[in-house]
Amino acid sequence: MYLGMQNRMFDKFPLVRLAVSLIVGIVIAASVPIPVPVLPVLAGLVVIACLLYRFSNAQSVAVIVCFLLLGMFVMQHHQQLSAESSATTMITSSKSFFLDQREKLLSRFTSHGLDGDAYAVVAAMALGDKSALSQTVKDTYSVSGASHVLALSGLHLGIIYMLLSLFLPRRRWPALSQLFTILVVWAFVFLVGMPVSVVRSAVMLTVYGLLSLGHRQKMSVNVLAFTLILMLLWNPSWLFDVGFQMSFMAVGAILLFVPLFEQVFSAQYLMTHRWFKWVWGMVAVSCAAQLGVAPLIAYYFGRFSTYFLLTNFVVVPVTFVILWLSMLVLVFPSLAYLLLYIVQMQYAVLHCIATLPGASIEGLHPSLIQLMMTYVIIFCTYLLIGRIKPLLEWRASIPESS
Repeated sequence: MYLGMQNRMFDKFPLVRLAVSLIVGIVIAASVPIPVPVLPVLAGLVVIACLLYRFSNAQSVAVIVCFLLLGMFVMQHHQQLSAESSATTMITSSKSFFLDQREKLLSRFTSHGLDGDAYAVVAAMALGDKSALSQTVKDTYSVSGASHVLALSGLHLGIIYMLLSLFLPRRRWPALSQLFTILVVWAFVFLVGMPVSVVRSAVMLTVYGLLSLGHRQKMSVNVLAFTLILMLLWNPSWLFDVGFQMSFMAVGAILLFVPLFEQVFSAQYLMTHRWFKWVWGMVAVSCAAQLGVAPLIAYYFGRFSTYFLLTNFVVVPVTFVILWLSMLVLVFPSLAYLLLYIVQMQYAVLHCIATLPGASIEGLHPSLIQLMMTYVIIFCTYLLIGRIKPLLEWRASIPESS
């Protein structure tokens, strides 16, 4: 039964199988030195896969093995390039140019009256510079479960994308508006130093924008897997980056579990109770994301923040306001005092949450096997819910409003 559910899972998300094969190949090449070049074997297997077009099952297996070998090849090639001295490329020079521009923007924040911890938080949230953050601020955000707002991620890039979409004439010139939005998003990625979580978000938003022009399904597990494949082909060493792992696990859990959480209440009930729909949506996204990243946080940092749900209700809307005001302050310096007040208010609330009894469970250090088994259990739970939900007609009985 489990194998049947697994096959249906991969049939629904075909790119997931390829992404997993690519990851396995990268891990093998990173763990075990390969004395022979993989490229000739890969090329030969590609030819065999093309010749098996009349045998779909055999061709599927060949394609999976091709992606496994592709992962081994890109990791092997990356290790060879890393051992050699690399010349300055156009991307690195462009990155240096944008980082210089970021320093100029940061100096404008200080000249407008932002200093101390308030400046450090704004610099981290708006431009990805965490060098000014004190250990006290890091601990407060970490214990309260708000560290994700200090590290640029899909939340920040999504807010920027949404703001651009509000002011651009998308109905009149949809293709031009999407192109301009994507260019601005990638300019911001370079501006903040191209952290992997932001690159992941930018690739997904690019795919999202292109799919929206064709009225296709814009955000799905297949899109996430496609983004993962592109990024690992570009730089396979990103697979071992903590931010990369947490970013993909959070988004993957949101895409899988949020639809299940949303079905707890009927669509009609949520439509007639808009405020409750917003609250439940925040609960669903926060719990799903925490389900995806909590095992990794425990493995790398030995901590679990128990009040993460309360924290997200504070930091998510405030992050939107801080990013919006940060852009306005560059044009209207008089708004710096308002930005300073909001940042200080957010820190005060998070400090109160961090000092609550049992705010953080410390000393969690699962092994790698325990980490993997935890994700296997989470994945099996998702499959089990999908299996029994149609049988039990899983839906909460909510009384209809009069």
